Amino acid sequence: MLNFLRPSGGNRVERIAPQDAVAKAKAGELTVVDVREGMEVKSSGKAKGALHIPLATIRMKADPSSPEKHPDLDPAKPVALYCASGGRSAGAAQMLVQMGYAEVYNIGGLGDWHVGGGEIER
Repeated sequence: MLNFLRPSGGNRVERIAPQDAVAKAKAGELTVVDVREGMEVKSSGKAKGALHIPLATIRMKADPSSPEKHPDLDPAKPVALYCASGGRSAGAAQMLVQMGYAEVYNIGGLGDWHVGGGEIER
């Protein structure tokens, strides 16, 4: 009873400790994606090495069957997303899980990345 409250399937979005995200990204084991709008990135920078794919375009740019898919996104490689506070990245991460990405994490916000030791690039 109440099975509808449990996550379906084995793939769920989990938070990742910012320090772990930074270490895995530096080792090339994790693709980091910034889902904020362009003006946000312009005003505060983005995580060093992160792909910038605004939330409004994430479905088109992440869908493996889309001709517009970003070439650096691989459904078989772990992906961690962030935004300003973690809300938009959680929604985007859930979309990736639905598209078949095997391992998807939510870092939270850009501030979390920075506190975890991650560099910011302008």
